[in-house]
Amino acid sequence: MCGIVGYVGPKDAASFILPGLRRLEYRGYDSAGIATLGDGVLHVRKTTGKIADLEALLASDPLDGRVGIGHTRWATHGRPSDANAHPHVDCQSRTAVVHNGIIENYREVRKVLAAEGHRFRSQTDTEVIAHLLERREADGLVAALLGAARDLQGAFALACIAPSAPNTLVAVRRGNSPLVVGFGDGEMFLASDVPALLGKTRDVLVLGDGELAALTADGISLFTLDGEPVQRSSRVVDWDGEAAEKSGYPHFMLKEIFEQPEALQNTIRDRVDAETPDVRIPELGLRDRDLAGLNRLCFVACGTSWHAALVGKYFVEAFARLPVEVDIASEFRYRKPVLDGRVLTVPISQSGETADTLAALREAKDQGSRAVAICNVVGSSLAREADGVIYTRAGIEIGVASTKAFTAQLAAVALLALKLGLARGFAEPALVRQVIKGLAELPDLLAVVLRQSDTIRKIAERFAHHAHFLYLGRGLNFPLALEGALKLKEISYVHAEGYAAGEMKHGPIALIDSRMPVVVIAPRGAAYGKITSNLEEIRARDGIVIAIATEGDDAIGAAADVVIPVPPSLEWLQPLLVALPLQLFAYHMAALRGCDVDQPRNLAKSVTVE
Repeated sequence: MCGIVGYVGPKDAASFILPGLRRLEYRGYDSAGIATLGDGVLHVRKTTGKIADLEALLASDPLDGRVGIGHTRWATHGRPSDANAHPHVDCQSRTAVVHNGIIENYREVRKVLAAEGHRFRSQTDTEVIAHLLERREADGLVAALLGAARDLQGAFALACIAPSAPNTLVAVRRGNSPLVVGFGDGEMFLASDVPALLGKTRDVLVLGDGELAALTADGISLFTLDGEPVQRSSRVVDWDGEAAEKSGYPHFMLKEIFEQPEALQNTIRDRVDAETPDVRIPELGLRDRDLAGLNRLCFVACGTSWHAALVGKYFVEAFARLPVEVDIASEFRYRKPVLDGRVLTVPISQSGETADTLAALREAKDQGSRAVAICNVVGSSLAREADGVIYTRAGIEIGVASTKAFTAQLAAVALLALKLGLARGFAEPALVRQVIKGLAELPDLLAVVLRQSDTIRKIAERFAHHAHFLYLGRGLNFPLALEGALKLKEISYVHAEGYAAGEMKHGPIALIDSRMPVVVIAPRGAAYGKITSNLEEIRARDGIVIAIATEGDDAIGAAADVVIPVPPSLEWLQPLLVALPLQLFAYHMAALRGCDVDQPRNLAKSVTVE
């Protein structure tokens, strides 16, 4: 949560920081601010609202400087206000700080600083950092930040500038809050995430946990929090600047929905061979004999990634005959899970920086479990700390509501399940070939679904005034009912609940009447007869049925009020097809209701605090 951007070099710092903040606004949008150094003076501008409000402020009250930091906030300590917006400064306005994360001991530190005479202007935990730096100003900015970091408890990423170090930007990371350094030609960049750097550089270095970076226009000096020098090379990212632009779409979410055929193709590319058959994941980190020796698998994830994990349970148990548990990551540690070296823990996270998922991974490794991460960001904390990784290759996802990352995760868990089944000798070669062939055909089938976007918009027009929805699915499509309901809730602010269809008669059926739309996921498959029975139960109580059904299913067409067809496909891969109409329906509902699709209220893309 929160986005940090920094610049040091020969150019106007604001010319990079403002576009960088726009590209990170998905990380938080309660308030924003910028600080620069010009002529030996610290200049600060900040305001509540979005980046556009900051731009308006700078248009009327500009600043200059060749060194600067910027911030877009997702509020934790202190409500959104001008005073609580970042950057924060010390008593004499000699140091400016931006911060992502939570300072757990800020109350104790603030009390000590106040007793020393420091004056506080905000209710944030961040402001104590500026005053800690002020206390050590004579030591120099790098030494002062090292000392301040030792006084702080919690997980954080922060960046600071000061006139005492006029050509330097200093940043530090501890815990789950990411920071990425970008290398330019005679200039250096800093950001919470790669999208802010695109179009400027592809040459990056991700700060490790417990590292401090001092940036000048000429390069980087890297240290541990004990002050020991660190030597590490940068790497090249393969994302381009266009990936962080809307490219003519009204919202990033819609653009990313339409990028799913390509994201899926990239995720399976060069990893499958239907002839052998074989699944090759070199970065998995475990040999076939390691996989064969497992006796259990635990998925841990949050939100949409948890729904992908629920689908993964079906895949792994069917293809590999390996018992699977699925945990919400924030609950995993607190149930005292039983783990050992024969358990494979699989954390799933788009960003690879989700605090609860990282904590679950660390708990699993502390108990001796092997770990393979599924994530979308190369070099992320999750990828580095796991024994191996399956990258989803979905590309940058900027919309807060996950779309292409979700379907790429579904493909990744399918690949993992096939790999486990082959290594353990339980996967029938004919089934493996069938699934691999089906995966290869899916991009074209996804494109067929996407062509219905305008039709789905018209359906959304019919239901945009409804305040409550139920989503029902069975088997593999039960997690998709959860995901469809989540999408509707998070971007359109419409109350929706997802249920296993068989549970309808155990409570939710009481809600069904002539005002209740029910989205029934009913493609042809093993549970088809059961789900059509549920559909009839809804109709008998005057419920409104929106069915997602296999193309050409006349029986569903006659029974439902509205049908969104999906092409016939292998049953195991139906969740990847079903996901798209659910996403499009939620998207069009939100757009019609005038909601901020890409930046829904109270949400941020990367939840890097607990």
